[in-house]
Amino acid sequence: MASNQQFTTRPQLEGTFGMVASTHWLASAAGMAVLEAGGNAFDAAVATGLVLQVVEPHLNGPGGEVPIIGHAGASAETFVLCGQGTAPAAATVPAFEALGIDLIPGNGLLAATVPGAFGAWMLLLRQYGTMRLRDVMSYAIGYAADGYPMLASASALIEAMAPTFTVDWPTSAQVYLAGGNAPAPGSRFTNRVLAATYTRVLADAEAAASDRDGQIEAARRAWYEGFVAEAIDSYLGHAEVMDVTGRPQRGLLTGDDLASWQASVEPPVTVDYHGLTVCKTGPWGQGPVFGQQLRLLDGFDLAAMGTGSAELVHTITECAKLAFADREAWYGDPDQADVPLAALLSPPYADERRSLVTGESSGDLRPGAPEGRAPRLPGYALADFGLAAAQPSADWGHVAQDAATGDPTLGQGTLSTATLGPGDTCHLDVADRFGNLVSATPSGGWLQSSPIVPGLGFCLGSRAQMFTLSPGFASTLAPRRRPRTTLSPGLALRDGVPYLAFGTPGGDQQDQWTMGFFINHVVFGMNLQEAIDAPAFHTDHFPSSFYPRGSRPRSLTLEDRHDPAVIADLRRRGHDVTVSSSWSLGRISAVARDPESGFLYAGANARGMQGYAAGR
Repeated sequence: MASNQQFTTRPQLEGTFGMVASTHWLASAAGMAVLEAGGNAFDAAVATGLVLQVVEPHLNGPGGEVPIIGHAGASAETFVLCGQGTAPAAATVPAFEALGIDLIPGNGLLAATVPGAFGAWMLLLRQYGTMRLRDVMSYAIGYAADGYPMLASASALIEAMAPTFTVDWPTSAQVYLAGGNAPAPGSRFTNRVLAATYTRVLADAEAAASDRDGQIEAARRAWYEGFVAEAIDSYLGHAEVMDVTGRPQRGLLTGDDLASWQASVEPPVTVDYHGLTVCKTGPWGQGPVFGQQLRLLDGFDLAAMGTGSAELVHTITECAKLAFADREAWYGDPDQADVPLAALLSPPYADERRSLVTGESSGDLRPGAPEGRAPRLPGYALADFGLAAAQPSADWGHVAQDAATGDPTLGQGTLSTATLGPGDTCHLDVADRFGNLVSATPSGGWLQSSPIVPGLGFCLGSRAQMFTLSPGFASTLAPRRRPRTTLSPGLALRDGVPYLAFGTPGGDQQDQWTMGFFINHVVFGMNLQEAIDAPAFHTDHFPSSFYPRGSRPRSLTLEDRHDPAVIADLRRRGHDVTVSSSWSLGRISAVARDPESGFLYAGANARGMQGYAAGR
């Protein structure tokens, strides 16, 4: 994994003991501390993930979700752990129709699903880890109770949300607006309510059992059947919360929904490419899109195109458009719907679809017909492509327009997703000396998604916004169904042996930014840090997974470090190019292992100035 470039923002880390890479330096340090204390990669991942919930509350939280992909070296098992909570039992299309809503709001309580993150971390710890509960929870409890430096991005978001917190979401104001003001960037911030929640979970677990597995199970029960579930059930049983519809809305999630759900383990979806077996989640996540892109790209000589070339960027972008169009038409929870995944990932299907890639930018949204099935698209996906008249996004009749900005405003608070944008995400990767590898993408439960649940110190998620209310799709809202999310950790094997774990925040861009990284590493031989630092690009051609689900046909956004001649060529091909600032797209991290030399490697993203890798 030698270098072939002269410039990176930092060195690729190399060692033999362990590597942790994540989107926040404190989380990476916590994971490394667990490895140093004798834990394995899965123990370290749990500690890292719990710290991310504390120090990046605008990017994930305990009320969110997490998909995890791991390889257990001792058993040679590669697994996907689903920490995506399901829709409430009361969440039906008719229930939203009765409210006059045709797109599930992007914030408030209506979009809450079961908070799956805690259950997923507990399952990972119990089934694959080695350490006791206290050993991995202590870092998050310490930062929540004693404080951590407030990120500038989190401070700015809290400042933007301050009117909403003050007017509409007072429980959030109690935590994030102490003294009436947003915490300053770099100031020491505590969330003692969250610290008390985690401390009580740990105390209840240790009181219930003396053995490790018993304590982990008792902690899970405290969350999904005990005091945490009771607090959520009590709050949602009476709260009416302002959301982007412009009206106070009651939530649908109940304690019974939490008690009926458990995280689960399943096999990964795999695609072979250039000697690697790439592992992703099932179609309840976005992961198969990565596999579909690889199938399409396998028919092109990418090496001959050259890294950073217009031909390469164009080809990757056009293949992404085809794969993401299939996502809109076919993906969803395979436990409740018939998703033709084998056909979507088959080489013959890719051969058929590849013929649609020409030298010009396509302006169409073109799902395919796997197994000969006629494709359909949800209502929200049609208007931007001239396929149907524009449909109302939601009941906007109650939303006033701010005279200065045109943004929707709700009373004195502001809940416009156009103003704040959707919540973002975190990522972590860990490799250890025992041959274990793990990649996870925690998200949801953002401080801007809904009010903090009284007494818990965290808010619920809004992942149900990714369901469609159009009937007959695998992604159509239904009780106890998993939403089709954007979360997409990745893991690759070489000859059945774990080689690479990688991922990024970024919603719909996750499987585009990581595709650029992956091709730079696998095809062009860049080491992890070089591939992360290389200029990034993506398209928003297809419908966003986030409310209000808009599209930008032919769009292509590139960092301005791309060659001006490349940018001009892409415009000539018909791409609607937006040139972004130099270090603005993606927050990729990655770890790798070489089984022959025993070396471990790691790289982390400089963009946003908070991601770091640690290792030795």
